Amino acid sequence: MIVFPAIDLKSGQVVRLAEGDMDRATVYGDDPAAQATIFAEAGAGHLHVVDLDGSFAGSAQNRAAVERIVEAFPGHVQLGGGIRRREDVEGWFDAGVSRIVMGSAALKDPEFVKDMAREFENGIVVAVDAKDGMVATEGWAEVSDVPVVDLARRFEDAGVAALLFTDIGRDGLLKGVNLDATVDLARRVDIPVIASGGVKAIDDIHVLKLHAHEGIEGVITGRALYDGRLDLAAALAIAARA
Repeated sequence: MIVFPAIDLKSGQVVRLAEGDMDRATVYGDDPAAQATIFAEAGAGHLHVVDLDGSFAGSAQNRAAVERIVEAFPGHVQLGGGIRRREDVEGWFDAGVSRIVMGSAALKDPEFVKDMAREFENGIVVAVDAKDGMVATEGWAEVSDVPVVDLARRFEDAGVAALLFTDIGRDGLLKGVNLDATVDLARRVDIPVIASGGVKAIDDIHVLKLHAHEGIEGVITGRALYDGRLDLAAALAIAARA
């Protein structure tokens, strides 16, 4: 199982939001590349980066910061936030990003996302962000009438690398992972699922690892790392156990 330390970018700074609310941002640093290096030195081989401003604007807003992260981090960088056009996808892959996360586009232009998944093998992750079981888009500012499982199933035959499932009601609040909803999604689709939202301590890593065989590919954690509630090296060790 993969542990993805998260770097969320707002105005070039490393932040964490509460429930995806841009007005509830806690700033953790002004050097994203240095933070990426810290995670690498702790043993992380994967990184999850989000251009929060891009999520709302619909296009990259923190490009320079992302490029510095990719240059500084020796492992795989997974990037999301405002990536909705072919040129965006191609540009980020050319810049060294390993996987692209697409959320709003997956709901509003699914054929485009499927085309990208087929063209860039193992390169596209579909974000399935949930609020009360329904898909949220536009940086979580809008909630659709599409159930999470229905959206996920649309991409089962498209070559999507993974589904990134986030419970918005827990994100950044240290409430613990929504294990039931995450595992239920993994059981109902044939695409690996990455858990996100609410990780608060090492117990969350333990319990997700127990379900790795059911399709849980990994887990994203942010605030728990920055607040010192979760030791990254310890989390990586648990995730790596056979």
